Amino acid sequence: MAKQITYREQEKIQNTMKLREFLSELPPYAKDYFRAKEPTTSDKTRLSYAYDLRVFFRFLQESNPNLKEKQISEISLSDLSALQPVDFEEFEDYLKVYQTPDGRTETNSRVGIARKLSCLRSFYEYLCKRQLLSENPVRLIDMPRLKEKAIIQLDPDEIASLLDYMENYGNGLTGVQLYHCNKQKYRDIAIVTLLLGTGIRVSECVGLNISDVDFKNNGIRVLRKGGNEMVVYFGLEVEAALKDYLELSRNKITPLSGHENALFLSGQRKRISVDAIEKMVKKYSSAISVKTITPHKLRSTYGTALYRETGDIYLVADVLGHSDVNTTKKHYARLSDDRRRAASKAVILREKPDSHNS
Repeated sequence: MAKQITYREQEKIQNTMKLREFLSELPPYAKDYFRAKEPTTSDKTRLSYAYDLRVFFRFLQESNPNLKEKQISEISLSDLSALQPVDFEEFEDYLKVYQTPDGRTETNSRVGIARKLSCLRSFYEYLCKRQLLSENPVRLIDMPRLKEKAIIQLDPDEIASLLDYMENYGNGLTGVQLYHCNKQKYRDIAIVTLLLGTGIRVSECVGLNISDVDFKNNGIRVLRKGGNEMVVYFGLEVEAALKDYLELSRNKITPLSGHENALFLSGQRKRISVDAIEKMVKKYSSAISVKTITPHKLRSTYGTALYRETGDIYLVADVLGHSDVNTTKKHYARLSDDRRRAASKAVILREKPDSHNS
């Protein structure tokens, strides 16, 4: 019997095939760049880089009179060396809104523009390092100034309201409608409770198999960014939500072929998608809060609660799966500042004289 491909393996295959599709449009030296990046980047990162580079080369083909008659794959290193800083400034402006070859309008926020320029800078650095180009003009371009985002999370009363609302969702329905609502309700409560109670990423949640859940030790095995496996532990509320889902919903569904191992299934009996979870979270949270709540905000809610309870930034980084603790510090810097401010009041240098004894 052939070994069944895991969700992450299937995703990696799909990303690799998509990357090859992108690279078929790009010049040969771009393929060399991606081979060089493979040891230090994930397949998802390389796919994002390939998409960003394709946007850049399409821009050159559309906007540069000397390149209009060339296929993208024919744009040479000498063509790149002829570009001036003003060309990259024009590209930065182009990224704000542009048309794709199939007629779609694409836009980019400051974050999206910064990511594409960062990718381009890395690409040019590689070409310079290999002595294929003599200088990196992208380094002369100012990166968009990114605003520090406040951590948005649910307050304890909002968490309670969200879970109460989900548990009572569908009240008033009868018959077949109630049956289908309850099947999805137990799944949805399990997903939201798991995200709130462990801080795992939505992509990690989607990739979970039934065999990844260990009720003996109350842990789930997740595949982190970069491919590292890790056991994340959960509490009694998560345990109860997962058991309810498995007993009252999941075990009564016959999944489609290839999706038998998936923990969370869609209405089509396939492994649930990231997009489906994002829409589900938005549906429920919009009913109880004016905040824009996403699965990542549920992760932030957990991270914030864990840091406030423990004050251990290294523990938070480990549980959230951050490879660099500085990433965690950056996101939770304001909370660290609050703790330092509170600490300043905890140490009393001189006791005030008791006014009654004076």
